[in-house]
Amino acid sequence: MGNICSSADKVVSPLSIGSAPPSTTISSYRSSTVATSSSTCSSSTFDRSTGSVVTVDEVFPEGRILEAPNLRVYTFAELRSATKGFKPETLLGEGGFGKVFKGWVDERTLNPAKSGIGMVVAVKKLDPESMQGLEEWQSEVNFLGRLSHPNLVKLLGYCCEDTELLLVY
Repeated sequence: MGNICSSADKVVSPLSIGSAPPSTTISSYRSSTVATSSSTCSSSTFDRSTGSVVTVDEVFPEGRILEAPNLRVYTFAELRSATKGFKPETLLGEGGFGKVFKGWVDERTLNPAKSGIGMVVAVKKLDPESMQGLEEWQSEVNFLGRLSHPNLVKLLGYCCEDTELLLVY
């Protein structure tokens, strides 16, 4: 068994997301604790006996906890493109965290795709005024980024750019 690695996507460094002190502002939190790597490892395994690729869900049907988050790092421009510019027609809901928009990404690469093409995703966009949202965003990156289970929504990636914090499911 082994991991299939590529250098096209970005992932969260295992030590990059930590607990920000309560007095830390969003800007200083982002600049000091979020780091990225230029390579990623997918959650696939090569089965030598059959010569096929096996997914994590097939190998671990009850789920598992990863040592480090395996998340795609998006730019704000990529997510704006994937959601048609966060137009009201793509708005799915709103809560304490912020707004949730419908978006599209390529199933294989997780790169943004045109509207109606590819896999549908939910993009949670943090309301900059919400401090509850910052803590929730940080927790979701830390925990959902490491958990893989059939009964949990899969966190695919995040965006942490300027004053924008977004999560992609």
